[in-house]
Amino acid sequence: MFEERIYIERREKLKKQFQTGKLLFLGNDECGINYADNTYYYRQDSTFLYYFGISKPDLIALIDIDGDKEYVFGDDPTVDSIVWTGSQPKISELAGKAGIHHTGDLSAFRKKISGLDKQSVKYLPPYRAEHFLKLNDFLGYSVAEATAKASREFIVAVAGQRNIKSQEEIEEIERAVDVTSDMHLAAMHYARAGMTEAQVTARVHEVAIAAGGNLSFPIIGTINGQFLHNHYHGNTLKEGDLFLLDAGYETPLGYAGDMSSTFPVSRKFTEQQKDIYRITLDAHHKAIELAKPGVNFRDVHLHVGEVLFDGLKALGLTKGDTKEAVANGAHALFFPCGTGHLMGLDVHDMENLGEQIVGYAGVPKSTQFGLKSLRLGRELQPGFVLTIEPGIYFIPELIDHWESNKINGDFINFNEVNKYRDFGGIRNEEDILITETGNRVLGKPLAKTIEEVESEREKAWLG
Repeated sequence: MFEERIYIERREKLKKQFQTGKLLFLGNDECGINYADNTYYYRQDSTFLYYFGISKPDLIALIDIDGDKEYVFGDDPTVDSIVWTGSQPKISELAGKAGIHHTGDLSAFRKKISGLDKQSVKYLPPYRAEHFLKLNDFLGYSVAEATAKASREFIVAVAGQRNIKSQEEIEEIERAVDVTSDMHLAAMHYARAGMTEAQVTARVHEVAIAAGGNLSFPIIGTINGQFLHNHYHGNTLKEGDLFLLDAGYETPLGYAGDMSSTFPVSRKFTEQQKDIYRITLDAHHKAIELAKPGVNFRDVHLHVGEVLFDGLKALGLTKGDTKEAVANGAHALFFPCGTGHLMGLDVHDMENLGEQIVGYAGVPKSTQFGLKSLRLGRELQPGFVLTIEPGIYFIPELIDHWESNKINGDFINFNEVNKYRDFGGIRNEEDILITETGNRVLGKPLAKTIEEVESEREKAWLG
């Protein structure tokens, strides 16, 4: 946990956003994989961590704005549980580390909430089964009602606060990014033809576990990098393949890193691979150049689309006026996702609170293919932490769909594009902090240039 004062200050800032009401925080419970005692890796709710810092199952917190009191409720460990888990602190001890002086067991919470006007209870959008069950139990809401009655006022207040990272958060994120960079270097130094994707991802996971934390999201480690969130690891690496790794470290305090790298399974890139790689790297540098306070990240994304489209035009894959093509979404054939997203306690920060509020400041998202997948489309502010991750992907099924349906045919040379249908995908990704005057790339730098990547790949043979 951070120092006690940090949690106190966070809660005080939150409380100033409300005149009345009760703020309910549902912690996460453990979840059985195939029976109750064989559980998935436990992860506390991020907003609970932000305001209370306690990573323990079966907790509920309440901030009473009207009574100016703060509570943490949970059952103390029993002798029976200690036999299995070892000595555990009492709820009052854990709460005290976050500056909370009012605690009770879960039966005390049930008694307290039963005496409240449920209309006064504000909560954030539920996203886990136990949240829905508890809201039904405590407040009598159905699944549909529990979703609909989540407090927009509460969401806006939390998002506004968590979006701006404090110094201690930035330092923690940098720790996450440092280990994340080590994870990517480990893959570059290890992967060889004849290995499976699973063997490489196991090496990446090892680095995270050895650092004392875990993964911030399931590893994407694949020779089929054209598929954006591909978690299948059963393929065998071959000479001439590209290997795309998207992996991040989560610190013990819950803060994320998120980086991507693409490298050849062979010692060197082919000339065709170099051509596409250079375009993605140009787009990456352009995004970092443009990401500054006061700039809408949606505009950064569209500029990135222009860089990608122009680069592919030089290779004969695209044609026509670049700005018109990007306005029509023609670049999305090769780049059907976003240039980046906010990051912090969640790798897609606060995605459970809703992208329209968190990533778009309440402005409706586009429905255009490609652009609708941009998770961040608002004016950047100092203190934002976000990813930069342009890429180029050749998805055969998408190419066939566009060609057969004559989508953006005025801007795409399908005869040329089809020569790349087995190419795969390329993405590089770094994490940046928006500063008062521009931005700063966080953590250890990744090997990104062709020369840097090939130099690191040599170590797979030398080591």
